[in-house]
Amino acid sequence: MRLLDHVTAALDLRTTPVHLGRGSRARPVEGFAWDPEVLHAYTAAVAADGAEGRLVMIFDGDGPGDHWESHPAGDELVVCLSGSVTVTREVDGAPDRVVLGPGEATVNPAGVWHAVDLEGPASLLSVTATLGTGHRPRTATPSPEEAP
Repeated sequence: MRLLDHVTAALDLRTTPVHLGRGSRARPVEGFAWDPEVLHAYTAAVAADGAEGRLVMIFDGDGPGDHWESHPAGDELVVCLSGSVTVTREVDGAPDRVVLGPGEATVNPAGVWHAVDLEGPASLLSVTATLGTGHRPRTATPSPEEAP
């Protein structure tokens, strides 16, 4: 994994996310993967940006997400590009859901646990404050609708 400078070619945000950092810098993240070693390298490489750093990427998928996540360093923007996306937030112990269609967006406030479900084939763009991001399995604290 390495951050690239001065890239002017087209990028596929599905495979090469872009890190937005201090000084209005936008740096593609070559070799990004959801692998502990790569994530550690990314975190170290962008540490100087602190809470101001953001990761921009596109996710394609179909079906429910398998985890909850929380971004304590800042808000996260989620934009539905195609299909239907449901974002569920834990608010005062109760689920708060918003359903997004193409072109619609929502903001997950800093520190709020949330999960994302893609209804049928769907695509979303996220702009995430990654510093300190936490994950937990979706089954760890199911919402009332998810409980058996």
